Amino acid sequence: MGDSVTMQIFPIRAFDPPGDVTCLREQVREIIRQHDHRWTPEERCNPWLKCDAGFSRALGDAGLLGLTWPRQYGGQERSVLERYVVLEELLAHGAPCGCHWIADRQTGPLLLRYGNELLREKYLPGMARGEVFACIGLSEPNAGSDLASVRSQARRTPDGWVLNGQKIWTSNAHECQAMLTLVRTDPASERQAGLSQLMIDLDLPGVTIRPIIDMTGEHHFNEVFFDDVLIPLDSLVGAEGEGWKQAMAELAYERSGPERYLSTYMLFVQLVDAIGADPPEPLAGLTGRLAAEIWTLRQMSMSTAAKLAAGEDPVIEASIVKDLGNAFEQAMPRMIQSSVDADLLERGTLERMLTHVLVASPSFSLRGGTPEVLRGIIAKGLGLR
Repeated sequence: MGDSVTMQIFPIRAFDPPGDVTCLREQVREIIRQHDHRWTPEERCNPWLKCDAGFSRALGDAGLLGLTWPRQYGGQERSVLERYVVLEELLAHGAPCGCHWIADRQTGPLLLRYGNELLREKYLPGMARGEVFACIGLSEPNAGSDLASVRSQARRTPDGWVLNGQKIWTSNAHECQAMLTLVRTDPASERQAGLSQLMIDLDLPGVTIRPIIDMTGEHHFNEVFFDDVLIPLDSLVGAEGEGWKQAMAELAYERSGPERYLSTYMLFVQLVDAIGADPPEPLAGLTGRLAAEIWTLRQMSMSTAAKLAAGEDPVIEASIVKDLGNAFEQAMPRMIQSSVDADLLERGTLERMLTHVLVASPSFSLRGGTPEVLRGIIAKGLGLR
């Protein structure tokens, strides 16, 4: 029964991007070679959270951001599979992508889908140039993973929306110019009803960004406070009261990409370099196991990308990729820690990467949906609940 169910929910689709993929990969690698001399080992781990604004601008100058967007908004009108190739190269080389990541992955596509023309013209060209960065305003204090517990309220007035409230765990808000925010616009509503999305410029009066320092000592997360912030009426994204549906569409952009199994790939690369061509057991067995798991996750992720490119909605497959990918990314540093000896760690770079990832990796399963949320989606899709 298990095999038949697997075949029903995860048939593998061929990944066949158009164009000269070899040339595209080399273009990305050349830009990385021009910038990677200044990246630390820690910055090359978990790279889609780490920021390098100059590198993001270089990608924009090369036409590698907004790759699938219409040309009238600064895009290149290339395929989503070509974009997948670009992302894979960036993550596999540990290139810090945190500045442009959210704008390129989900805010820009959501504005194309739901935004009005004024918002598209205001934000998309700058995002495609790597000059305008965006963050996500979903989580709120004391809500855990319950995104429907939105208490931030925006009140419509003749002069605009007046917003009061707070968002938390906002990645890289201090590096961004804008936030796509889920707020309650019907004060009498509860849960998923009465919510709307607003595009907010973070330099408006009344916006305060305060850092949250994580266990690695780094500053990625923030608290963002809104105190009578006056927002133009045309900053409403999509239809008033449809924010929940739109936010769920936004999350669908982020669950099955290569970031779900390549966040810690540079640690694996460093391990392979450190142990050499003829490693002893158990390191030989460990690297073989890790390589096999990466290969399998890559096939699943690319297959899901191919289904998205074909217009399908592989919500179960995307949830499986994220759940298995996060589990792998969290297990890998512990497996390496239990296998390497002190001599390998004395070589410096491996030790720095391993130390950093061991502390950072517990958070990997929180972003984009916890395992409990994902497994609920999978169980529902299989008819088990």
